[in-house]
Amino acid sequence: MNQAEKEEYLREYAILKNEGKPFFPYAVAKDSLMAVIVMIVIMLLALLFGAELGPKANPDSTTYVPRPDWYFFFLFEILRVMRNVPKFTGMAAIGVPTLCMIGLFLLPLYDRSPERLITRRPIALAAGLATIACIAYLTYAGAGTGSPNNAPNLPPPPGLTAAQRATFQAGEIVVGESGCEGCHLIGSNGNNGPGPPLTHVGSQREAAAIASTLKNPTEPMPSFSGLAKTSPKKFRDLVTFLSNLH
Repeated sequence: MNQAEKEEYLREYAILKNEGKPFFPYAVAKDSLMAVIVMIVIMLLALLFGAELGPKANPDSTTYVPRPDWYFFFLFEILRVMRNVPKFTGMAAIGVPTLCMIGLFLLPLYDRSPERLITRRPIALAAGLATIACIAYLTYAGAGTGSPNNAPNLPPPPGLTAAQRATFQAGEIVVGESGCEGCHLIGSNGNNGPGPPLTHVGSQREAAAIASTLKNPTEPMPSFSGLAKTSPKKFRDLVTFLSNLH
């Protein structure tokens, strides 16, 4: 901006300022009125439809799937993508969103164009559209992330009898009920970490070794020794399913 453009801008600004109304009390009154209306609408909706808080958390349950509110899906997706690099989890959760917000806050400092029309401010337009596109994509991806409590839905390996196929499918259901896919990748389902992928665990370990690992796992994996005592059939079905993954 040269000196002539700056002087012209200041003259136009002075004229518009003289023709306008002061921020207080006009703008303050309008903002206060709108805030009151929004609060009344929220209270009416809460009274009419109630506020769903869900059941109390049960620390013994392995079937609960924690999910953030929709406006945090983008951050949820960032954390899911970065789950395999634990040392960068803090940066993904705090650093990346904070740097993006700082970049938007500093936009007036590095975009000094006097233009008010957004199409004539390419830096501001590009920054705004890129931010919206990134958040929209991450929100969509985070909303579509499958639940770790879904069964892997893998076809039984060839050569099994009808009874063995039934046991394989029953073990697949136990995997879904136990939330194994929250930490393990099985086929194309689940999460690739922090636990190792189980797609070919049957070719890597014998059934006895798999059963021993399930009963005495490495933290933070929960132990299945309780399941082996209370529901031995489910435990055998689980071991059979995993041992047939080749």
